[in-house]
Amino acid sequence: MTERVNLLGLTQSQMIDFVAEHLGEKKFRARQIFKWIHQYGVDNFDAMTNLGKPLRARLAEVAEIRAPEVLFQGDSSDGTRKFVLKLDGGNAVETIYIPDGRRGTLCVSSQVGCSLDCSFCSTGKQGFNRNLSTAEIIGQVWIAAKSYGLPILDTAERRVTNVVMMGMGEPLLNFDPVVDSMHMMMDDDGYGISKRRVTLSTSGVVPAMDKLRTLTDVSLAVSLHAPDDELRNQLVPINKKYNIATLMAATQRYLDSLPDNRSVTFEYTMLDGINDRPEQARDLANLIKKHGIRCKVNLIPFNPFPGTNYKTSPRPAILAFQKRLVDANIITTVRTTRGDDIDAACGQLVGTVMDRTKRSERYIKLQQVQ
Repeated sequence: MTERVNLLGLTQSQMIDFVAEHLGEKKFRARQIFKWIHQYGVDNFDAMTNLGKPLRARLAEVAEIRAPEVLFQGDSSDGTRKFVLKLDGGNAVETIYIPDGRRGTLCVSSQVGCSLDCSFCSTGKQGFNRNLSTAEIIGQVWIAAKSYGLPILDTAERRVTNVVMMGMGEPLLNFDPVVDSMHMMMDDDGYGISKRRVTLSTSGVVPAMDKLRTLTDVSLAVSLHAPDDELRNQLVPINKKYNIATLMAATQRYLDSLPDNRSVTFEYTMLDGINDRPEQARDLANLIKKHGIRCKVNLIPFNPFPGTNYKTSPRPAILAFQKRLVDANIITTVRTTRGDDIDAACGQLVGTVMDRTKRSERYIKLQQVQ
């Protein structure tokens, strides 16, 4: 028996091709099916009442609508909602929804574990298994939106207003499924999220950044975390391949490609005694001024995880760091830690990773020695 196609993972253009090739139907049928899935959260073809019964029966034979299985859904005391989603192969990933007034931000994963190994991130210490499929990525949006009721695009009750590709994994190392998923998020027949409200966060995969700007104009965030190459090499190992100067140039090229005056967000995790000194704030300001990049800086208090030797910067140190940047006319915010009581805060996402790299095993052994 031929394996059924999971329609959850098809962009609208791919749905048009599928409907024409497998069903012999016209283009408008693809739009109807796409809207049923992504705007009404339907996973049963019989519920698609504007399709004829013969077409619904044929769809059931050749296709399915299958999202990841929800292993856990829980709410933090601050309203943050965490999902643990089961994937094929015994893996699981985590997705986080963060409410803030009328804004609701969903933090979406792109890999099982992470193929990078940033020293301060618990996800990286879990190792890496595989990339997520498009259905597994967009399925996180589908599940989270449905959890707040149907229809998904009810303007009075709409919850997911923003999506950030900042969950488990480096999005640009899973390029095509991530780009397809973001297109579905922004599709008016899908989730209708503005390009300004879909953000991709990268540690600095420069060739993929250059490719990205030819295909989309979503917002960009860059995980910087250090003002110089020596320190960033330790914190973000990909810096050894694409150093800060190279990363800054790629960031500027991306901004130059945008049709508006959006800025990039530089993410900077505050680590006590590591990257939070006044002179490092000065160096960061000078770095940004030197390259002339439109930006804001988001200072992120470090969220500890078992076995780490890093500590969170004291609040006065974070505020002093912020003041130096603000005094240099750089917009700087301090991220409020959300969902830490359910391990849903930034840098805490771990899921269940069937590690193919043996990185998690080495990390555990290192902690035992220490």
